Amino acid sequence: MHVTIENAEAAIEGARAKAKSLSTQMCIAIVDSGANPKAFTRMDDAWVGSIDIAVKKAKTAVFFGMPTGAIGKLSQPGGSLYGIEHSNEGLITFPGGLPIVDEDGVLVGAIGVSGSSVENDEAVAKAGVDVLGAAELPEHPWRT
Repeated sequence: MHVTIENAEAAIEGARAKAKSLSTQMCIAIVDSGANPKAFTRMDDAWVGSIDIAVKKAKTAVFFGMPTGAIGKLSQPGGSLYGIEHSNEGLITFPGGLPIVDEDGVLVGAIGVSGSSVENDEAVAKAGVDVLGAAELPEHPWRT
């Protein structure tokens, strides 16, 4: 199952509202459960370089079913996933990418946000997911 266009657009609007409240401009990407683009927005004056980062954050979150920041912790030198960012045509392993999970606990897509500090990126991504009332994924041995 994939995230619906209605849910993708609602997540974008929730994220955009949070970005505005933080006085920042963001690129916000939604991918479906196959990591294919579903919806995207680039706010006025958002960095062009953030387009690719937002998309890759969303893809990274859906590929591994966990927040990109959690993957970042595992991919540090000496970590069990060190170097993973070089796989899959490039991943992003810092905060701002979150899975989108339906009410049955099924991964249906992900959101990726870029354009500010990683703290703001994460807050904006969370605001997008929160609009959907998304649930957590079931426990996974790699999740921290």
